[in-house]
Amino acid sequence: MRTGRSGMRAWVVRAGENGERERSALDEGVLVVGWDRLTRGDLADSATRGDVRAAVAAAYPDEGPYTIGNWTGQLYRFVHEIQSGDLVVLPLKSSRVAIGRVTGGYEYRAGAAEGTRHIRRVEWLVEDLDRREIQSDLLDSLGSLLTVFEISRFGAADRVAALAEGKPDPGRPDADEFAATLTEPAKLYEEVRRRGDAEPLTLSIRDFLAVWGVQRRHPASTEQIKNDLEARGLVTVPPFTEGTLDSRIAVLAGGAEPDESGTSAVSRLVGTGLRAAQALGDRDASFGSAPPAASAGLTGGLPDEDDETQAIAYRVSNLESANRMPECVRVGDSLGTATTLMVLRGYSQLPVLDADGRLRGVVSWESIGRARMADPAPGLHAATVRGQEANGSDDLLDWIGAIQQSGYVVVRDPDHKVCGLITASDLTVQFGTRVRPFVLIEEIEQRLRRVVDRCIPLDRIKATVPRGRAAQVHSAANLTFGAYKHLLKVPENWAALGWGIDQEHFLTALEDCRNFRNDLMHFSPDPVTDDQLVPAQGLLELLRSVDPQI
Repeated sequence: MRTGRSGMRAWVVRAGENGERERSALDEGVLVVGWDRLTRGDLADSATRGDVRAAVAAAYPDEGPYTIGNWTGQLYRFVHEIQSGDLVVLPLKSSRVAIGRVTGGYEYRAGAAEGTRHIRRVEWLVEDLDRREIQSDLLDSLGSLLTVFEISRFGAADRVAALAEGKPDPGRPDADEFAATLTEPAKLYEEVRRRGDAEPLTLSIRDFLAVWGVQRRHPASTEQIKNDLEARGLVTVPPFTEGTLDSRIAVLAGGAEPDESGTSAVSRLVGTGLRAAQALGDRDASFGSAPPAASAGLTGGLPDEDDETQAIAYRVSNLESANRMPECVRVGDSLGTATTLMVLRGYSQLPVLDADGRLRGVVSWESIGRARMADPAPGLHAATVRGQEANGSDDLLDWIGAIQQSGYVVVRDPDHKVCGLITASDLTVQFGTRVRPFVLIEEIEQRLRRVVDRCIPLDRIKATVPRGRAAQVHSAANLTFGAYKHLLKVPENWAALGWGIDQEHFLTALEDCRNFRNDLMHFSPDPVTDDQLVPAQGLLELLRSVDPQI
């Protein structure tokens, strides 16, 4: 748990899936969550997480254990963990955010409108902060699909406090100011050359991509970067195509001649484990990543000049949780230690590690129950069962079935030491985040098709496409997304819509959305941030306003 300098914490509490409660939240000075089947006594009298879970399970008997556990965690945070004085961020439908300070404990309003009964009092400090005032790493942290969650990484509490005071986002406390000076590939090359392999250049993948002016890894940008590195005889260790955007890599002169001992710069770095851990692992520790995960890539997974299969894939290591050392117990600990941690943290299972950090099994509520059937007072060993392990370089899609079935998979590094844990919850958040942009674009296209078919005659729709394709156009559904701009440029067609909005601004927004859509269609292992969604969200809100039909 990380707090701001004053001990306060920062939270996000959403106002419904589509912001349907945000007006009530802002007007009444409250944080609001749903779950209306729960009553005053269900939560106000629930002292423990187990009490909350029992109340949720009773109120929603048709839901499975995963959903019940997920809802329990959110409600427990809302009722018990959020404290007066903590800061809270409320994302708004307008693509802006509100920031407030919590002023009271949990309340239940029996007579309030449906969906607004569970509340916390809050003093709103800022109600219309532009998302562009928030740096991308903090914006990424706001992107969870959960209703209630804490933001703690990268000094979030202090940064939210600064924004609430009208100050600029100060950025992450460990921000790599030097990396910001590498504004073009030539500067990166020169710095690697100046340092040599005695002091390798290390930086996050996010900062590395910024040298080429890109934010996400998709085939075109990745191919360009690979070609540029190859032309200069450089290599990244681990490959920049693996890991999350916050994973750190070293940039080395991979093509340089061997030294007097006959070894390359890459081999020398890999061979000196202490220096490698210092170069990558220790710096990662400052912002919460596990040193073993950072340095592990130096011992394996190096690029192969002849490998034709290096195209980006969705790796296990692309998930943040795969690079974050999980809470665990060690061989020799008591079963009581394991159960205490599981109850305190709301975990369904814990890895059991040996003294070297390697997996010796997993203890779960199911395995504990089975052990107690044979012995009323079993030890940790008796309740430990074999756990499933994935390598960070494995294709994530190959593990989805196993994670759905068992609820988790432990992640190991090339030295077979545990470096992460992926749960079904991680998959839900990850793929929910990835699906969201496609749903957004789909609604925009559907609304465009509907209004064009309703207002513009088919002969004028056909006139937008080349003559050879006109016979294939039977409605707006046969148009490409880019064709709408050309169709609505025509004064007669624009007038037919009857919209009281500025044509030039609309067409500019449409073109921005087209570019976003095209980029989205190119595979990338990196999620789309809320900041990158803003243009498409704005266009959708405009279309909903001028064409309010559902």
